[in-house]
Amino acid sequence: FGITYQDWFSEKSLVESGAVNKAIDKLRAAGHLYEKEGAWWFRSTDFGDEKDRVVIRDNGQMTYFASDIAYHMQKLERGFDRVIDVWGADHHGYVPRVKAALEAMGEDKDRLDVLLVQFAVLYRSGEKVQMSTRSGQFVTLRELRKEVGRDAARFFYVMRKCEQHMDFDLDLAKSQSNDNPVYYVQYAHARVCSVIRQAGEKQLAVEPSAGMKNLELLSEEHEIVLMKQLSRYPEVVEISAVNEEPHQLTHYLRDLANDFHSYYNKSQFLVDDEKLRDARIKLILAIREVLRNGLNLIGVSAPEQM
Repeated sequence: FGITYQDWFSEKSLVESGAVNKAIDKLRAAGHLYEKEGAWWFRSTDFGDEKDRVVIRDNGQMTYFASDIAYHMQKLERGFDRVIDVWGADHHGYVPRVKAALEAMGEDKDRLDVLLVQFAVLYRSGEKVQMSTRSGQFVTLRELRKEVGRDAARFFYVMRKCEQHMDFDLDLAKSQSNDNPVYYVQYAHARVCSVIRQAGEKQLAVEPSAGMKNLELLSEEHEIVLMKQLSRYPEVVEISAVNEEPHQLTHYLRDLANDFHSYYNKSQFLVDDEKLRDARIKLILAIREVLRNGLNLIGVSAPEQM
């Protein structure tokens, strides 16, 4: 799926290393734990949680919450300025207690960001794909990638804000049509590459720097729109990163691809006027660069032929 993990972390190692006991001892020493009915409870209501939470059961076993406290404490001790957790939306009630534990240990709870991701609903041939974790009916990410391809899977998932429900149309993701957003964006990149190949076949020089001198010749409405779109790209990337909203990048790429396809369908690029030709080649090379860069940022390929 194109995801690289720098570190796999075992919950078992937290217990074996004594990290869980260390976290519990720290909370106890600060007066944030109390014993009731044989169990040890964390006073999470003192830090905004709706009720206190058990960290050690009456049988002496640590709870999952105790391990989570140790895990996040260790993350912060490793020197990270920000910790970003990605959880299923059904864990939304877990956020206050984890933040409460960090605050109780003297940490800034705002250093932890939790992204709650809604479940995706898969559709095939217009019918909902039935899934149930209880009955063991589900589609793995590996199976999804095998059916629709890595590019489509990644692009479709990034298109939505994480807190929004997503209807994943498997047939659309596999289609080679303008309705398929990833195909539409990749096809725009391939079309630019095709124009550049045609220029080479006609032995026309493709010199990007030459076009810079003649950009004032780009006066058609489509050209103005495209140049304005290109100028927005750095800001879109920054906003997507700062706000943790990569869907803004996919929306931008779709808009840029749409503007380019309109331009492509109404204009000639390899015209006889050398100065105008150089300017238009410069413009579409810039479009290709932005499309390629944007697709690369979300881990999607930028094919030169389709």
